[in-house]
Amino acid sequence: MYYRRKIILSIIELLGGEVEKMRLQKLLFLYAVKKQKPEYDFIPYKYGCYSFSAHADLVTMAKKGILTETDKSYIKSETKNYFNLLKPEDKNLLTQIIADYGEMNQNNLIKHTYINFPFYAINSTIAEKILQPKYLERIIKAKPSDNSIVLFTIGYEGISLEKYLQKLLKNNIKLLVDVRRNPLSMKYGFSKKSLKKYCNSLGIEYVHLPEVGIQSDKRKNLNTQSDYDKLFEEYEQTTLNETLDTQLKILHLLKKHKRIALTCFEAEPCQCHRTRLANALQSLPEFNYEVIHI
Repeated sequence: MYYRRKIILSIIELLGGEVEKMRLQKLLFLYAVKKQKPEYDFIPYKYGCYSFSAHADLVTMAKKGILTETDKSYIKSETKNYFNLLKPEDKNLLTQIIADYGEMNQNNLIKHTYINFPFYAINSTIAEKILQPKYLERIIKAKPSDNSIVLFTIGYEGISLEKYLQKLLKNNIKLLVDVRRNPLSMKYGFSKKSLKKYCNSLGIEYVHLPEVGIQSDKRKNLNTQSDYDKLFEEYEQTTLNETLDTQLKILHLLKKHKRIALTCFEAEPCQCHRTRLANALQSLPEFNYEVIHI
């Protein structure tokens, strides 16, 4: 079993074997913010801090019979003790989290996370109902508001879905432009259908433009920066010369949405064709905007 799932099961164990779904997300978040390298990352969602990845693991464990899922709660079905399988430092941290917050009901946990971590409440649908005006003001101030026109580029290599979505939200990106030729990924959340769903759920539009991508077979045997540079030189001479209409479309989308991001896999901009595409856009006569790689 993945170690991260043992963390979830340990929280449920420490709470007597059953916990409300939203309460579990909040406790897992409070654990994560105190850990240098947490098992799960979070995004600001409809009811505050939320992990799509944790939810996916919970669904999987319910399908396997490790958990029983009801409308409101998760109940541990197994008798196996997962808390005893954790690293000592994680045992101590979880014990402290439950000691500090385990007696809080769901509503108080929500309020606590909203007040102390306002960024994670910026998409909340209930904040106005449960918070005093002074705390609502913190959430308003935490919401990114820069509307200057900027072309961003972003890769998802090496980061979780939630960290990736956080980058989009913190930069107030309104449209994600997927420039992969084949928008499939073994990594959770990054195949086209899933990525579009998760972006849309956060108010970010998504469009896929495969014609400015690079075929998968051409990306094999890329071992040095020189290998990448040769590939991208060919990309400039062929694909970029043949897709001016698509590049003008991207420029139109930039003017319309103001803050858009070109996305592909590689973390390093110099090892991804999105940088050469961004350079081509910059050379267009009507392009007078900043380009930022995040």
